[in-house]
Amino acid sequence: MVRRARRIHRVLAETYPDAHCELGFEDPFQLLVVTVLSAQTTDKRVNAVRPTLFAAYPDPRAMAAADRETLEGIVGPLGFFRAKTESLLKLSAALVADHDGQVPARLEDLVKLPGVGRKTANVVLGNAFDVPGITVDTHFGRLARRFGWTEETDPVKVEHAVGALFEKRDWTMLSHRLIWHGRRRCHAQKPACGACPVSRWCPAFGEGPVEPEAAARLVRTEGRA
Repeated sequence: MVRRARRIHRVLAETYPDAHCELGFEDPFQLLVVTVLSAQTTDKRVNAVRPTLFAAYPDPRAMAAADRETLEGIVGPLGFFRAKTESLLKLSAALVADHDGQVPARLEDLVKLPGVGRKTANVVLGNAFDVPGITVDTHFGRLARRFGWTEETDPVKVEHAVGALFEKRDWTMLSHRLIWHGRRRCHAQKPACGACPVSRWCPAFGEGPVEPEAAARLVRTEGRA
């Protein structure tokens, strides 16, 4: 299991050498906010509102003091704008009150913040602080089960099961590469099995088209968040 899992990861590393967090950010606060906003929408939409959002509210203190209606207007295109505005106001206020306006660099502190779960915390840790973390989004969980790495569906159990197969130093990039593969080839419906670089080690091979030309038509050069 471990050898096969690590072989898959090596091939995905060769296939997606540019894999990275597809949410744009300039500092830990921006990454924390855009990750919270990315729920139930695409990275592309979040990236589109990011410049306006942080021009108006560049730090937690500014965002905590934001006018609710103005903030709702900025995040409105992302859907669930009232709930997301409430999350940003509470999150920013907590950062000011409990962390002097700084984003903490520990998992146990991040998950205590309003609206922040382990997935969001691991995104911030891995990409803003270089602290290894596994990001179990829908793509990651789906591929981990397809590859036979775990049968768990609970994200925390998936995180621990997959983490046990890999060196800790690889966790962050493993997350990026699985997410990229899930967005570009290993789709939930009709995965591009015949155009998959790791198909020989995948127990789910054949769930999608195996004929190379048919499979190639399913490959996306840019992932759908």
